[in-house]
Amino acid sequence: MKRIRATRLVEDMITRLEAGGWPLGLIEEVHVFGSYARGALEPNDVDVVIEHGTDKRWLGESLHASINVRDSYTGMRQALRGRTRGISFQFRGRTTLLDEGFELFLLWRKGEPFSLARERLASLTADPAAGPAPRDHMLTAFEGLEVPRPARIELFDRHAEGKISVTPLRLEDGALADPEATRHVRRRWVETSPLRRAATCALVALEQRGVDLGEVTLHGQRLFGWEQQAERCFVDLGWNGFGYMGSLLDSGVTWLEVLRPHRSKPMDALLIEPFPRT
Repeated sequence: MKRIRATRLVEDMITRLEAGGWPLGLIEEVHVFGSYARGALEPNDVDVVIEHGTDKRWLGESLHASINVRDSYTGMRQALRGRTRGISFQFRGRTTLLDEGFELFLLWRKGEPFSLARERLASLTADPAAGPAPRDHMLTAFEGLEVPRPARIELFDRHAEGKISVTPLRLEDGALADPEATRHVRRRWVETSPLRRAATCALVALEQRGVDLGEVTLHGQRLFGWEQQAERCFVDLGWNGFGYMGSLLDSGVTWLEVLRPHRSKPMDALLIEPFPRT
């Protein structure tokens, strides 16, 4: 994207942070890094590191998210960026990134005036010589796709250890053959929801591969109830349940990730299949 748009996204994030409220009040530090921080004219996205504290509500909602196989950071991401795309967040990753040699630029620290954050942002001037940062932890399957860095690291390491295969898929619109699966999707999402389309396309892809939908968990819910059949495949829409990918892959569950649910644009997915343990 153009640098001017990237800057506008960060400005909007600062405005939301300044407005406060929960959970933004838990945030203690905001750093930017990567190609945007180095001055790239067309960064892939804006890489932002968020350091935050916790309170009873955060701990309670994180526990609830864990039980329901959901990403506990969904609410904080939405509070920071609204409905826009283009900012890639890493939470509590400052120490790890510094250890890996990344240069972090402090945008804001709790207790500072937000005017200072805007001044620091303005100091990040464009540098025509700074191209997009090369992606680390890349697999052939990731080429041309926007895969968040934490996911790239997780999948790259597992692939290097021979634990998984990763297959890119271009999802196609179509009608589900299973009427019960159709009713499940329609019950959960309105017709105009990008999640309804993403879910339908993902299930159509699984049907075409001969997957028994009775063994599928869709975005945190079993299609036909928890007790009927063993879980064999987890369909995730927009990295919502990424925090639980590792444990499910370890237990032999296949993971189908729809990268960016959308109401009309083409959608890509990654089919992540664990190899049998030896």
